[in-house]
Amino acid sequence: MAIRAAGTGLKVDFVQFMKSGKSGEVAILEKIPNIHYRCPGEHPFIMSHGPKPLHYEHAEKALGYAFEAIRRGTHLLICDEILDTLIFELLRKNRLLELIERCKRKVELVMTGMSAPMEFIELTDYATEFIQIKHAYYIGAKARKGIEY
Repeated sequence: MAIRAAGTGLKVDFVQFMKSGKSGEVAILEKIPNIHYRCPGEHPFIMSHGPKPLHYEHAEKALGYAFEAIRRGTHLLICDEILDTLIFELLRKNRLLELIERCKRKVELVMTGMSAPMEFIELTDYATEFIQIKHAYYIGAKARKGIEY
């Protein structure tokens, strides 16, 4: 969607949540005219012991980038992995509902991640579910550059 929108002259903002800004798509996104890429920076994986203060700061900063994009008049706002912030309770649901409301009829909003609350789905124009059936990670494979990140 980002490439399609940028290719037609629309302003696109691509904000990454829960990531370090080092995944493979970043190098390409930063080179495409009309795409404004933002990521708060380093973000260690959240392990079973739960999030640390840095994880909360990262999520808040990324959300700030999203609200800033709306103020600047973006046409398409992609919030990559924002739904996962709810799973780890890094952001409150009401903050994401505010984001949805601010975009309504002004900005195309794409929120990726897992387990979208039904409340969010009811407020959207589109909802797509990408279901993992099998993943090499669960049989011991390590994350591979260019594939998982």
